[in-house]
Amino acid sequence: MRIAHLTFGMILGAVALAGCSQSRDGVRPLHDLRSNSGEPNEFAIVPNKPLTIPETMAALPTPTPGGGNRTDQTPQADAVAALGGNPARLQAGDGVAAGDAALVQQATRFGNDPAIRQKLASEDAELRQRKGRLSWSIVPRDNYGNAYSREALDPYAWLNRYRQAGARTPAAPPVE
Repeated sequence: MRIAHLTFGMILGAVALAGCSQSRDGVRPLHDLRSNSGEPNEFAIVPNKPLTIPETMAALPTPTPGGGNRTDQTPQADAVAALGGNPARLQAGDGVAAGDAALVQQATRFGNDPAIRQKLASEDAELRQRKGRLSWSIVPRDNYGNAYSREALDPYAWLNRYRQAGARTPAAPPVE
């Protein structure tokens, strides 16, 4: 009888432990960007622009192998147009508007690293791995918060600081 109780307790414990494998409501936190669920990525689907018939067929450009198409996506020009800019002002080379060339030159006056994203990603992975070595847990944990707790800002302290300085600030939810 005692072995049956012990077996039942172990099974119940395993079921309870398996229930802790996902976060609340089965949803992962937003900063957990892993996608190993086998589900399609809705952000990877980009619809084509609608087909349009020009006023005259003479207005169509001559086809060039490997060239552009009128229905091809132009995300940079579309973003400029959505933000109220003029996509025709974009330069062909680097995508910087002619009026913003001085701003870009000033911002990159000390140089820029074209591989900055890869460098930051590797440093981030190294930091989280180093911070994760110090503690061990039987259940999977998210070490993002532990790794970056020293870099996190207190939003309510900064909200109060800006309010005391006289800046207009939006309403904030109450402190939990």
